[in-house]
Amino acid sequence: MKMSGSPRLLDLFSGAGGFSRGFRDLGYEVLLAVDNDKSAAKTYSANFPGSLVVNEDVRKISCDDFRYAIGRIPVDVVIGSPPCEPFTAANPRRQGNPLDRLYSDPVGTLVLEFIRVIECVKPRVFVMENVLGILEGELRKAIKVEFAKAGYTSIHYNILKAENYGSPSRRTRVFVSNVRIDPPKVGVRRTVWDAIGDLPTPSQDPEVPNHENPPSLSTKKLKKAAKLGFGRALVMYRGYRGKLYPNLIRLDPMKTAPTVLGSSRFIHPYELRLLTVREQARLMSYPDDHVFFGGRDEQYNQVGESVPPVLSSTIARYLLKYLT
Repeated sequence: MKMSGSPRLLDLFSGAGGFSRGFRDLGYEVLLAVDNDKSAAKTYSANFPGSLVVNEDVRKISCDDFRYAIGRIPVDVVIGSPPCEPFTAANPRRQGNPLDRLYSDPVGTLVLEFIRVIECVKPRVFVMENVLGILEGELRKAIKVEFAKAGYTSIHYNILKAENYGSPSRRTRVFVSNVRIDPPKVGVRRTVWDAIGDLPTPSQDPEVPNHENPPSLSTKKLKKAAKLGFGRALVMYRGYRGKLYPNLIRLDPMKTAPTVLGSSRFIHPYELRLLTVREQARLMSYPDDHVFFGGRDEQYNQVGESVPPVLSSTIARYLLKYLT
């Protein structure tokens, strides 16, 4: 529920709403969310019925448009997750020069759009999430220079591991902000089975949302998967400069899951099948009442391209001391 005088929030590149979810659940008022993906915007609208959701490329939204949308209401917090593809080493087509990833890659320049909106609405606090690759080479300095142009000279690169704050899957990300974010860690690590062990068998008419029968593996892959040990991958793919990355990992039920990505699919620890969208959402700490829309691959992508709600709530709680 909203508290009286609750901090007001704007979410850019909002996706399925994982970043907003933790803030909303702690009483923040989500005024506006922007994402150019139609299915993600539908998911966000369904889970945040009181918020204005704009399904548009942020580059097409002017400063005056933002001011009109929020009216005279001051924005306390702006959060956002610009696409990480230009910066992640998992992308085999990542540009070699780190600065080109920010200033030349059309997708990488969306980080500059986030900064443009920051300059426009002038929040008390902002938090921008991305992969650690966004700090490579001269990028760390360049990002500070761009925020300084927008009027924010104190910039912090907060590196947080989601598994330290209650997430059942590993995820290390940098949260760029104008205030230091250093929340206390929780004492217990959650496992795969903690997250998904109580779910029923998937069906075509599931009681739990997004827990339909998952896509099937080929007969050849099923035979190989049957022989996989816990933590082993069925396939490997090449990232930047040929580095190999695993996919179709058979999960170890007693360990924290690997990082959930938009492209990742996991094999169930005890059943010869892929995880459902809901099971992967559980690994990202989404509650079952957070429902995903769109095609099956779009739903998996929305889950994997999120900030885990348990981590976003940790950040939201920590920021309250700056805002109330």
